Amino acid sequence: MMALDRPTEALVRFAAAIAGGREPRVADAAQFAWQAGVPVLWGDELVLQSVLMVGYPRALSAAAQWRLATGQPPAAEPAERRAPSAECREPSAECRGEATCRTIYGANYEKLRNNVAALHPALDMWMVSEGYGRTLSRPGLDLIRREFCVIAQVTVLEAERQLHSHLRGARNAGADRGAITAVLDATANEASAAAMTMARGLWERVTG
Repeated sequence: MMALDRPTEALVRFAAAIAGGREPRVADAAQFAWQAGVPVLWGDELVLQSVLMVGYPRALSAAAQWRLATGQPPAAEPAERRAPSAECREPSAECRGEATCRTIYGANYEKLRNNVAALHPALDMWMVSEGYGRTLSRPGLDLIRREFCVIAQVTVLEAERQLHSHLRGARNAGADRGAITAVLDATANEASAAAMTMARGLWERVTG
């Protein structure tokens, strides 16, 4: 069973605290993350992707606490490293989003797109281009750690359907089962007892 390294565990705890939205907890988690060796860039990327899961108010508050904890300006924007696929002649946000979304959802990718488009075509377009493309495909943080942070946040939010998808998504991205279990353990301090019961039960069902 694979445990999380200390910076990754601290990043997950920071993610969970951001979702909880209690500023003293966010401040403590930001300080802990910095002291645990979380790079400025990782924290920056977590804050940016938190907009997708918890919205601007909590993401902005977390950004302020991360700046205070590190005493550092935002990390320099990483250079794009993704090459365009055969279908995408340009490395656009939509093309990057499609590639990342396919990685996360695997065989369920087309079903996801159809289901979201049925809710509203704009939601489908935003999910791929803004969510998976401009945000989760950024090169400053690897996809597995991004998924760990998403798992932590949707657990705190008790978003069972999204948690189910991202537990599978982390596996599809290459995460070890033991590491995902450790992510849930690291989330427990910020999530309710009901949320953790739901998350652990769901993980048991996902792992069969």
